Amino acid sequence: MADEPLRIEDEPSPRDVAALNDALYRHNAAITGHDDGRWMAIFVRDHTRQIVAGLHGWTWGGTCFVQTLWIREDLRIQGLGARLLAAAEAEAIRRGCREVHLDTHSYQAPGFYRHLGYEQIGELPGWPAGADTTRIFFRKKLG
Repeated sequence: MADEPLRIEDEPSPRDVAALNDALYRHNAAITGHDDGRWMAIFVRDHTRQIVAGLHGWTWGGTCFVQTLWIREDLRIQGLGARLLAAAEAEAIRRGCREVHLDTHSYQAPGFYRHLGYEQIGELPGWPAGADTTRIFFRKKLG
């Protein structure tokens, strides 16, 4: 198998990506003994059922990871982001999590997360390449 040709795909099927994620999850669960992983998504929809805000991530092994938090621009700075995070934190606690991890960029919302009690635990300056921006990693302990 080491000699099999490699195929780079610009638009992999969701099914193939899910297969990779599932294989890695099974490996991690076998090694750590934690087999409690679950996806989490919280959406706000308008009257046409279009998503106007939402949060997506997962919980596993006592940790909640927020992968995506987005609010349509005209709905920002009205408390919706804080409500979404509070709902995710409450669900994480219900699932037995002791902390939340997430990341953002210096041009996005680091002040917002700090205001909500998130502690900066790392950064990646100059990302994306060529930009004068930083990717910032946060954690908040729950309970």
